[in-house]
Amino acid sequence: MSGIGTRAIVEINQAASQFESSIVLCIDNKFIDVKSILGLTFTLISNHEYLLEIHGPDQEEASRVMADIFGKHGLQVRVQ
Repeated sequence: MSGIGTRAIVEINQAASQFESSIVLCIDNKFIDVKSILGLTFTLISNHEYLLEIHGPDQEEASRVMADIFGKHGLQVRVQ
């Protein structure tokens, strides 16, 4: 397993930050705010499936955008 690049982390963070909705990455009993670049830096690795929990007024659009951007960087994600 290897970490993903800084560019991918920044793109994921910037995409999440444009939404009002709460976007939380769930992995190994940890909950990481995707709007926290530091949290993403120490969490995201390739070859792992992630669960995103998205709640808020723009959650439908956020779900679509976040699934697309995770996929763009080769990261498997399920959105709830």
